[in-house]
Amino acid sequence: MNHEQTLQGIPETMLIPLWARAAETRRRLPIIKDDKALKRVESLDYNFSKYDGSWLTQVGVAIRTMLLDTGVRDIVHEKGEVVVINLGAGLDTRFERLKHIGIAHWYDVDVPEAIELRQRFFTESDRNSFVAGSMFEPDWTEAIDHKGAPVLIIAEGLFMYFSEKELKPLFQLFAQRFPGADILFEMLAPFMVGKAAKHESLKKMDSPPEFKWGLKDTRDMEDWHPAIRLVNEWNYFDYHKKRWKWLGLLGRLPVLRPRFASRIVHLKYV
Repeated sequence: MNHEQTLQGIPETMLIPLWARAAETRRRLPIIKDDKALKRVESLDYNFSKYDGSWLTQVGVAIRTMLLDTGVRDIVHEKGEVVVINLGAGLDTRFERLKHIGIAHWYDVDVPEAIELRQRFFTESDRNSFVAGSMFEPDWTEAIDHKGAPVLIIAEGLFMYFSEKELKPLFQLFAQRFPGADILFEMLAPFMVGKAAKHESLKKMDSPPEFKWGLKDTRDMEDWHPAIRLVNEWNYFDYHKKRWKWLGLLGRLPVLRPRFASRIVHLKYV
């Protein structure tokens, strides 16, 4: 059975950023370069051509990849060796790109069907472990052995598919299990909530999941738990402005920016 053909809903969305990183890598002057993504796209039995022409997705994924890579490097530089928990890992290649910068251990966490596909193309090692399970079930945290080292949690292209009601207990779980942790994650532009059917790449899926969450003001999350603090955030439209064309001009207007701002957020538990 071709497992990639049986993926539906949220697990299938992991193939879109894989396509986007591969497509960006083929450009003459790419924002990011991901040769492993290119190889995965060429080897998977999946109709990636349906995403051709989805330039907004390609630019957005490339910039969020760049920002997250930079964020991980900065936190490692500040804290030394860290334990990284990569939620919704899918076919992410970030450990391959960053394994030489001082990662103590890297855990790729995802639902069982996604981890099963990941195991076809990636191999666990003494510094990289795969954890199969729902992030909403506390059991997966028992597989994380950080031995008192600083913890960094990453969530790329993930939280927007869940409601605030679902996410609040998750962030409270982080506070309980990983006190002092940093979190880097993608915040969806608020105007896209409820509009997955109009997203240029998701609408090409057979069973697209809905966008359920995106905040105009990230500081609202500080009310989710007493330890949560907003450290910083980076708006996608502020980077590689020419690649955004007319949409970037609109998205940077002060009156529209809060609703159009897809961004990478850095939170910390204090």
